[in-house]
Amino acid sequence: MKKQSKSFILLICTFIELTNAGNFLILGDWGGIPIRPYTTDIEESTANQMSVTATQKNSKFVIALGDNFYFTGVKNEYDHRFNETYNDVFNQPSLQVPWYVVAGNHDHYGNITGQLEYTKHSNIWTFPSLWYSKTFQFSDTSRTMKLIMIDTVVLCGNTDSDFDAMPPNGPEGWVLAEEQWAWLETELKASSDFDYLLVGGHFPVWSIAEHGPTSQLVERLKPLLEKYAVSAYINGHDHNLQHIKEDSSDVHYFTIGCANFIEDSKKHKDSIPKGSLQFYWAESSRKGGFAFVDVTDTEMSLTMIDSMGAPIHQQSIKPRNHSLKPIFP
Repeated sequence: MKKQSKSFILLICTFIELTNAGNFLILGDWGGIPIRPYTTDIEESTANQMSVTATQKNSKFVIALGDNFYFTGVKNEYDHRFNETYNDVFNQPSLQVPWYVVAGNHDHYGNITGQLEYTKHSNIWTFPSLWYSKTFQFSDTSRTMKLIMIDTVVLCGNTDSDFDAMPPNGPEGWVLAEEQWAWLETELKASSDFDYLLVGGHFPVWSIAEHGPTSQLVERLKPLLEKYAVSAYINGHDHNLQHIKEDSSDVHYFTIGCANFIEDSKKHKDSIPKGSLQFYWAESSRKGGFAFVDVTDTEMSLTMIDSMGAPIHQQSIKPRNHSLKPIFP
């Protein structure tokens, strides 16, 4: 198994951004292939439809949920894959907005520090640390949102590069994992004033597909999401679209992982709470999918869209509070 780079940049970052339109895009598992043409038809189709949606909606940013470069990440910050798989594919004007990036298991097979360092070379690639948070104040809606990006490989361990379907079996560095768990709870505790709270990572908490639930996240992350009233957890890893929600919890779980490959697997359909599956999609003929999120005064609406532009699933999420407390004192 190829080991990940140890020279992590662990500057923990929190951003505050004022923005007008309260809408953005989410994709996962979009990272092309390591040989020419360094992309796939699904990735290109997803990028084209994302640009159409972003143009129509004036989207302000993109959330990228890992597996940014198949199959073994990048070699360094100067790797040609940044151009071949990213810049040259998502090159439409409407997608030249901030991309908030997190790492997946395939990214950790390579030099993950190279992806962090690439932030210095790009006007839109935003990956300052393995885990970080970003807060938004949408001036046209008066609503606020906090995005917390976590590194699930550090928390759970990595999959085996030769047997990707095998689940992670515990963190490689326990001290680093515990540092991230502590940071995450601190961030969640400090998030009570935000109308919407999203947590994004690569591995799923719940999934019915090939990889299934991630035991470490079910055990430790799920209770935190519920305790601190997180609006939704968003992830990739399984190459399809899923929406899972338990009756006993207000947390929505969205898998958005089919921007490069599509895998129609329901291998773990009996591994999630009974009755919690709200939606599943893995239609290879539609060439990929992503999500569009719109924040208004009354709701956050997440719409899953296929690469031919069809809206295939929508979920409304109400604000966590109605006090509209300001971010700034």
